[in-house]
Amino acid sequence: MGKIVLYLAVSVDGYIADEQGGVDWLGGDGSQPDASGSYPDFYKTVDAIVMGWSTYHRIVTQLSPGSWPYEGRPCYVVTHRQQANQEGICFWNGELTALMDKLKAEYTGNIWICGGALVAGQLLKEACIDRMWLSVIPVVLGKGIRLFPDELPQALPLKLVDTQQSNGIVDLIYEKR
Repeated sequence: MGKIVLYLAVSVDGYIADEQGGVDWLGGDGSQPDASGSYPDFYKTVDAIVMGWSTYHRIVTQLSPGSWPYEGRPCYVVTHRQQANQEGICFWNGELTALMDKLKAEYTGNIWICGGALVAGQLLKEACIDRMWLSVIPVVLGKGIRLFPDELPQALPLKLVDTQQSNGIVDLIYEKR
């Protein structure tokens, strides 16, 4: 059975994007410019990817137009839009928890929640996230798109299972208790 893993970069003050959804601020402090960080090793553990429409749209129009960066991994885009599936990309407009149940049963590796504050927030509210891997970027944005929703129905106790550091970026890896 797969694990649902929220793996995201976040500013020191808890934002995953600036006010326009931009991520130009992602990067370390320059102390280890050749360091690859945790992403390459994490990505090797990923069996499937889940993201919201805004994340998908930013990838295909700005971050990687013309070249899908997750080739070879099935990707599920959570959206209310009626969109035709593409090779390797399924547009999901059903219940998010039903998708998580389906993917956990289908895959043995990690199911990566790649982006979207709305997707992450809904999964947090439903206590569906098994592991939270936050790469804290050394920047304070002051405003933008927050990772966590304003309200959760209850506290979500976590257990710190690992930390990593590279180029000024600190990875905090938690599992739900």
